Amino acid sequence: MDQQKVLVALEDVSTYFTVSGGMLRGKRTVKAVDGVSLEIREGETLGLVGESGCGKSTLGRTIVRLNEPTAGRILFEGKDVTELKGEALAQFRRETQMIFQDPYASLDPRMTIGEIIREPMVIHGLYGTEKQREEKVVELLQTVGLKPDHIRRYPHEFSGGQRQRISIARTLALQPKFIICDEPISALDVSIQAQIINILKRIQRETGIAYLFIAHDLSMVKHISHRIAVMYLGHIVEVGESDTIYRTPMHPYTKALLSAIPIPDPIRGKNRHRIPLGGEIPSPIDPPAGCPFCTRCPDAEERCFTQRPQLSQRGDRAVACFALEE
Repeated sequence: MDQQKVLVALEDVSTYFTVSGGMLRGKRTVKAVDGVSLEIREGETLGLVGESGCGKSTLGRTIVRLNEPTAGRILFEGKDVTELKGEALAQFRRETQMIFQDPYASLDPRMTIGEIIREPMVIHGLYGTEKQREEKVVELLQTVGLKPDHIRRYPHEFSGGQRQRISIARTLALQPKFIICDEPISALDVSIQAQIINILKRIQRETGIAYLFIAHDLSMVKHISHRIAVMYLGHIVEVGESDTIYRTPMHPYTKALLSAIPIPDPIRGKNRHRIPLGGEIPSPIDPPAGCPFCTRCPDAEERCFTQRPQLSQRGDRAVACFALEE
């Protein structure tokens, strides 16, 4: 993967939202994503993990400009997409697609499956005639493990796993180069989760698509990701190869996250060392002045509360932590 070309590059990307603080406080700013820099290479899967509310989904939506970035640049194949408009923006959105967490909410209940998958083809003028589009829809259904006769059914006639397969087929309709998977398996049964992961991995092998895989299920992220980025309170705190992160985590937050992964073996699970996190959980409205993790970190130093560590290379990965400085 190290030799692969960079497909998506984020440079100090921030996404802030203004919320009402009531009559006494007035308007306040939520720093959902704050100064994130990442690279995603062609044909790879970058897993993005962290607690609920850390900004993972907001970052994914910002990349495709469903949320507009407050600051920073988003480069796709070397072009700054934050400035795109009109036809150029439409072309970018054709090449960059998104799979959402809730497959039922993302599918129009009034449209048949064939109409749902065919709609992006019509919008972007692909595959020429209606007959060619219908043939492509059938091909996509078979790609995700559904039957051709499902084309005339409606979303409510399918299970959750089947709906997510439909969402994947719709995403593939435009032959994208990059797909953001926003917790695509969190609403599904465990047995179905493995099927969806296997479909995504097979599609990647066959097409070379790159994924940003957002999830909170760390054990599943390991199986699909080439590299992993750990996010906390809108910041990236550690990035590295998947096996490396899981084998030897370096950031205190990454260690705590991995220690919480359930182990199916009761004997090993009983003897494992769990790292509980104490302290106060900060708010993205009023984050700490220094390191975002300082209020919960067992290794926090005095400067952690006043200075923010930068994400910098530490051997085989990038980490943002003063305690790891040489």
